[in-house]
Amino acid sequence: MPAKDIYHYHVRKALERENWNITHDPLIIPAGKRKLYIDLGAELIAAERADEKIAVEIKSFAGLSDMSEFHDALGQFIVYKIALAEKEPERQLFLAIPQDVYEDFFDDPFIRKVISMNEVKLIIFDHQKEEIKAWIQ
Repeated sequence: MPAKDIYHYHVRKALERENWNITHDPLIIPAGKRKLYIDLGAELIAAERADEKIAVEIKSFAGLSDMSEFHDALGQFIVYKIALAEKEPERQLFLAIPQDVYEDFFDDPFIRKVISMNEVKLIIFDHQKEEIKAWIQ
């Protein structure tokens, strides 16, 4: 099983504070002869939206190269999105990133274009406060 991201528990706590029930840690999705390990699977605890399900891949962007980290995260997101569409189409996939990374790296017009063209949904979180700052769909 892959190692957890350094912000794994911060994001988990932030989701729980917004009434998400963590159902999988990790969410294991079969993909051909392989198994994919998405960091978290969750369902919303709210009567009016009780059927909402998400999968969350958490990335810290703590490596030496933001662009290299972005390549890895985008590729992983695309593969997970395809597997989820096949196995759990009701579940929406999100990429969770720290607020400072969003403000510094994702502020670039080219990065925003790549995100948009690949329909990457984002969760922006504050790891110190363990709270979600924005959902970007």
